[in-house]
Amino acid sequence: MSSDPVAKWEVFVRNRYWDELLELADSYPERRSLLISFSDLDRYDPEFADDLLENPDPALDAAGTALLEIDLPIDVVLEEAHVRIVELPQRFNTSELRSDQIGKMIAIDGLVRTVTEVRPKINSAAFECQRCGHLFYKEQTSSKFQEPYDCPNEACDRRGPFKLLLSKSRFVDAQNVRIQESPEDLRGGAQPQTLDVQLEDDMAGQIYPGDRVILNGILRSYQRTTQTGKSTYFDLYLDGNSMEMTEQEFEEIEISPEDKKIILDLSKNPEIYDEIKRSIAPSIYGYDDVKEALALQLFSGFAKALPDGTRIRGDIHILLVGDPGIAKSQLLRYISKLSPRGIYTSGKSSTAAGLTATAVKDELGDGRWTIEAGALVLADKGIAAVDEMDKMRKEDRSALHEAMEQQTISVAKAGVMATLKSRCALLAAANPKYGRFDKYEPVAQQINLSPALMSRFDLIFVLTDDPNDQRDSAIAGHILQSNYAGELSLQDGVSQDEIDLAMKVIQPAIEPELLRKYIAYARKNIFPTLTEEVKDQLKSYYVNLRKQGADSDKPVPVTARQLEALIRLSEASSRLRLRNEITLEDGERVIRIVESCLRQVGVDPETGLFDADVIATGISKSTRDKTRLIKDLIREVCTEHQGSAPVEEVLERAEEQGIDRHRAEDIIGRMRLYGEIIEPRNGFLKIP
Repeated sequence: MSSDPVAKWEVFVRNRYWDELLELADSYPERRSLLISFSDLDRYDPEFADDLLENPDPALDAAGTALLEIDLPIDVVLEEAHVRIVELPQRFNTSELRSDQIGKMIAIDGLVRTVTEVRPKINSAAFECQRCGHLFYKEQTSSKFQEPYDCPNEACDRRGPFKLLLSKSRFVDAQNVRIQESPEDLRGGAQPQTLDVQLEDDMAGQIYPGDRVILNGILRSYQRTTQTGKSTYFDLYLDGNSMEMTEQEFEEIEISPEDKKIILDLSKNPEIYDEIKRSIAPSIYGYDDVKEALALQLFSGFAKALPDGTRIRGDIHILLVGDPGIAKSQLLRYISKLSPRGIYTSGKSSTAAGLTATAVKDELGDGRWTIEAGALVLADKGIAAVDEMDKMRKEDRSALHEAMEQQTISVAKAGVMATLKSRCALLAAANPKYGRFDKYEPVAQQINLSPALMSRFDLIFVLTDDPNDQRDSAIAGHILQSNYAGELSLQDGVSQDEIDLAMKVIQPAIEPELLRKYIAYARKNIFPTLTEEVKDQLKSYYVNLRKQGADSDKPVPVTARQLEALIRLSEASSRLRLRNEITLEDGERVIRIVESCLRQVGVDPETGLFDADVIATGISKSTRDKTRLIKDLIREVCTEHQGSAPVEEVLERAEEQGIDRHRAEDIIGRMRLYGEIIEPRNGFLKIP
């Protein structure tokens, strides 16, 4: 260390950080931290910067002293201000920490897993000697409370008793945080390792579970204790000095004036829809309608709080159901990476507790039960991508109902009652019930999800893998060219121009970083309103659809949920163009998207009419009517036979009523499954 580190800090702050220091002094004590970039310190004096990494405690003490000694033009004493070092040259994962790093300043990169409550921690304890009344202070430097041994008053010099005066002691806000390695940094088969971090003063209460952060601080250790005594093994923790957010919510992404100009110029492009579609998963060929819907999901509508306390969600939920091998998982992974706080999880390996929340013993605090956030809570204000949703257990899937509509997760576990926020859009993928779609069966019956869950999705896309020479040729060419581009980039002696030319096929029209800023700008600043023309357009579309169900023998085509979906999608469409008014063009676009989805899954295959019950209850109105008719026939035949009804006679009478024999057998099988009819002996039916 330099012979006079305090003087060195003073000169450095005066030369490089004078404006920042004046800003701090002006807003003190609301702001109490002076952020200093390590690279600036390294350019000023490399040896001094290296000393800071190797011996951080004396260096940071000297920096604090320097802040007090600098003469300021403002009459303020920066007694409780801190110097916080950011942008350290090397970042570590928790699994890379070793004993030779103890006592040094390091940066840890990871995902916040658990945080404790912010609680006061005593820094300097005031004691009063009960014998002589002398008041003195005892600094608290370790995690265990230190009491005085004897009275510092020479005239007394007794060993107590001493009284702790809380009103005169100095406290600081403190919080413990558990940080975990980011899932994408793990090696195959490795468990994510965690590290506890202690945060104090103005750093406490700034980060939440799910945040991706870099925490800078001094690595320290403490001795483990066992039932037999002290162990030779030590545990590590980080004494936090500063934090940097590596991934912010859309609303928190900083947009410079230059970025704003590029974004506004981009929004004036008449081809902006196509540009954004080409920027979503460019390595996947086709699926223009799906990519358009995913773009609208990224921009999303906006939540409204009504005067009566009701909240209407703005997030758009999308379900992709399709044959194997058509890149559903790739689309999900791309969107979860493009969206801040995007969480990807697979259905087979997800439980209800893992998706929502679980109760755990709080090892960081005092051992009480606390709630640990699951995937849907960690994805708050982002997108949760759930793959293989059909493989999840039924009880685990039921945990999604509240999260999708109310966007909260209510937990009552181990005596802890809590309501967690889950304001995320859900993007789910599933395979058909039998692995691949059967073109001769109704689509809705082949989706292995409960009707209550399916009705909560704004858009449901059915993706079938039908052979088509022209399309197959285009897909094959795209896949081969994508792989060729990837191979070229790994070869030596290939010019950059050749690589760029080959990469053109998978180059997004708008770079991901710019697209994120564009979406962030739209979500932060654009809150479009419905014009009278669009209100009339959506209203007339909805009312005309509902008219189909006006007759008692016709199905109910759509419910109010579809109208809310239209409004959300219209808001997203307007936001995409950075317009504050929703136009007829937006209305037409979303009507086209919603109608194409309804035609795939919301149509009764027997009548060809839109039927909301196909999604909402899993049974179309025509099937329900036929079920009622067959039940009446069974009742009638039972009365005639004075007991149970022969199956053959019931089927013959059903055919006379115009019900196909095969269809009648299906309906009888379903009623038997749900216990609506019983089979007292083989070939006979009875209503219980």
